[in-house]
Amino acid sequence: MRIGVLAIQGSVLEHKEMLDRLGVESILVKRPEELDRIDALILPGGESTTFLKILEGRGLFERLMEKIQRGLPVLATCAGVILLAKDIENYPEQKTLGVLDITVSRNAYGSQRESFVTYIDIPVIGEDRFEAIFIRAPQIKRVGEGVKVHSYFDGNPVFVEKANIIGLTFHPELTEDIRIHKYFVKMCAGSTSLQPL
Repeated sequence: MRIGVLAIQGSVLEHKEMLDRLGVESILVKRPEELDRIDALILPGGESTTFLKILEGRGLFERLMEKIQRGLPVLATCAGVILLAKDIENYPEQKTLGVLDITVSRNAYGSQRESFVTYIDIPVIGEDRFEAIFIRAPQIKRVGEGVKVHSYFDGNPVFVEKANIIGLTFHPELTEDIRIHKYFVKMCAGSTSLQPL
């Protein structure tokens, strides 16, 4: 198995280090042809409009959408979730990949200064609470049919999953806890049985 980390912005190396700790081969994805060399992909946080411009500028946008629609497993954190979302609330119209049926509100918790750390329950990865780091985080305001919610914070979903996609509004790669990445790797290992979107 080889998992790519989209290397445009955000905590790219931190995600790669998590995969290294799990003994999983990984590559940094910067060009469309590199999508053909991976079995799964991580979309780090960052700034979603910047992501969008670079994805389109490098010819990655349409290729990535097609790959995900065909079943490529994806773990998206923070701005990555905005890129995947079907709808963005209370914001000028922004193009997205639209592959995950959720509605997202950008920067809903405030600016960088309002970033915070809390502990949340995620039963699907174990009993111990998970340290969740929210940095200019979006909020998931609506989940569509078939989207499973694995965890909430303050009444809003923060960990969702549907078919081949996992979406998080926080940053697990900035902690020492590898359980979410391990969960994703297990999902990837069973990806041959996943149904495309």
